[in-house]
Amino acid sequence: MEKVSLKRTPLFELIDPKAKMVDFAGFEMPIMFSSIKEEHLAVRHNVGMFDVSHMGEIRVEGPDALGQVQRLVTNDVSKVKVGQAQYNLLCLENGGVVDDLLVYRLDEDAYWLVVNASNIEKDEAHIRRNVEGDVTVTNESDEYGQIAIQGPKAEAVLQTVTNVALEDIGFFKFMNGDVAGVPSIISRSGYTGEDGFEIYARAEGISAIWKALEGAGVTPCGLGARDTLRFEACLPLYGHELDESVTPFEANLNFAVKLDTDFIGKDALVSQKEDIPNRLIGLRLLGRGIARQGAEVEIDGNVVGVVTTGTMPPTVNESIAWARVDARYKDEERFVVDIRGKKIEAERVPTPFYKRAK
Repeated sequence: MEKVSLKRTPLFELIDPKAKMVDFAGFEMPIMFSSIKEEHLAVRHNVGMFDVSHMGEIRVEGPDALGQVQRLVTNDVSKVKVGQAQYNLLCLENGGVVDDLLVYRLDEDAYWLVVNASNIEKDEAHIRRNVEGDVTVTNESDEYGQIAIQGPKAEAVLQTVTNVALEDIGFFKFMNGDVAGVPSIISRSGYTGEDGFEIYARAEGISAIWKALEGAGVTPCGLGARDTLRFEACLPLYGHELDESVTPFEANLNFAVKLDTDFIGKDALVSQKEDIPNRLIGLRLLGRGIARQGAEVEIDGNVVGVVTTGTMPPTVNESIAWARVDARYKDEERFVVDIRGKKIEAERVPTPFYKRAK
């Protein structure tokens, strides 16, 4: 059988000797450097950084860019000013989610759509198929690297290697400036539930930023900790909480859907809003076991849902799960989770499982 060649990020040569590498979305990526627990807690209590250069960047620009991006995504892009970013969703006509993404307004007529690595080609095809008018679509994913620096000390540490006044960057806002002497876009955003920044720079310059942050004492972290961190904070992961068979409403992402705008999938979501068939809920297992993705959720022996993500993350330190259940049962207090034939009782708990103190 022919061996599949994995893509590598611009940081691969720096990271590979120090980390355990795995195949993720066709990229050779670090799952951990030391341990998932150590890296997770470094982000919660101090500061950690992630190579997220596998993410995609698709530029949409031109006189008709605003109208065309608005037609593509569910949130109200007209509210986004230059220097701001917005969480968004691409949908099919039936309301199913093509991808979740961030939309950055780089200039008056230029937008950056930062998409999931596993969906870059699919998203680009969807965008090109659905835009018209005076716009240009450019896939710039191979041209940029991205580092996420996250944790309560992220601002203080990053400030030592940049000329940008980080305190002036609000949440979901960004500025241009140098980091470790490298021209960058610095965005106050992230995927961990902590304060922090996402730094975009040209692929040839991103290594200098990683070295500078490592020299400043930032803990390198892998995808394992990234997953446990985002799960505790109840941030969805495409392929788990989201896919083309799931609508934004079924993923509890109502805040990112503005039905007073016109976008692909709007009609289906208008129809569904008053009768959403499934909802995400939080569960805590009352017996021993870990509820992995795909585990069935039952009431009185009847399957009423499925686990989308489950583990025992370091901060919460309990066996918890996110489950998509029939909306008729979303307010029930007790469930049973089938873990490889073993029935484990579980109780509904509030989400997010973790929320940082302001």
